[in-house]
Amino acid sequence: MAQLLFVFLYVLTGVLFAAETPLTAKQILQKMVTAMEVSNYQGTVVFLKNDRLEAMKYFHTVDKDREQERLVSLNSPQREIIRNSDEITCLFKLTQQVIVDHRPYEHSFIVDVPKNLDDLDASYQFEVVGEEDVAMLPSYVVAIQPKDEFRYIRKIWIAKEQFLPMKAEVYDFAGTVLEQVVFTEMQVNKQPPSKVNVSAKLSGLPSQTGAEVVDSSSQASFEVTALPQGFKQIFFSRKPLHKSDQPVDHLLLSDGFASVSVYLESKKADTTPESHMPEGIHSVGAINSMSRTLADSQLTVLGEVPVSTVKFIAEGVKLRNPAP
Repeated sequence: MAQLLFVFLYVLTGVLFAAETPLTAKQILQKMVTAMEVSNYQGTVVFLKNDRLEAMKYFHTVDKDREQERLVSLNSPQREIIRNSDEITCLFKLTQQVIVDHRPYEHSFIVDVPKNLDDLDASYQFEVVGEEDVAMLPSYVVAIQPKDEFRYIRKIWIAKEQFLPMKAEVYDFAGTVLEQVVFTEMQVNKQPPSKVNVSAKLSGLPSQTGAEVVDSSSQASFEVTALPQGFKQIFFSRKPLHKSDQPVDHLLLSDGFASVSVYLESKKADTTPESHMPEGIHSVGAINSMSRTLADSQLTVLGEVPVSTVKFIAEGVKLRNPAP
């Protein structure tokens, strides 16, 4: 009898121990990605970017596996930004101007996390570094530490019950916060709120489209000869920028978290000098860029990455068919 009792207690203890095994950082992030795809929630979120603070109302709805995100500004300039799949529409209420753009490489206004985190093992390490309350919700704190100097440090606060992102920060190597997004309050809805009919909302308003003509990257007038480990080509487009009709080649690169854009535009285009970025390195918050001249074109490499990254990529760009 005593032996049976001992065996029962041993098995029970083992079951309890297994049930209490803490989640790994990757498991928490994976649960967050799933929760963001299937949950209906809303709240007030504050963005810190380029040394500017902005508070906005945030809405996320899911209907028949189709997501919609909305951001509504609480202060001037009054605007509303709506994401349906990869189409983003921005409505400026004062001027009634509408801008429509396509971004197939982004999935959330709050935080983007790739679905397959194992692909990032060579570039990042993931660790649960604590637990804190955000907007009165107990949350895991997950640190995403780069393994080289080509990407920033990140932290994400994830609600323990809902597994939704409550806060995200980007740091430089000195530990200075470069960007931050944080919910000050959040409600998770059992029933999805009504989705916004974008077509009806924009009916009769003047619009400016940023729709891209997407081609194969082999059609680009340049090639990137070297990339930091983990960065891959995501897509290529050719479209006008500024107020000119002259098309600009745009190649998007990403390592799963950080993205970098490579632009090449002809200096022969009918543009004002102000439309071209001065040569050299430029920094605004977490965004760094480098511009240089290639034959009769201007190359600009820009992204939410350290200076060393844009410099490394820009110095490796070559024209496919340079002028003789």
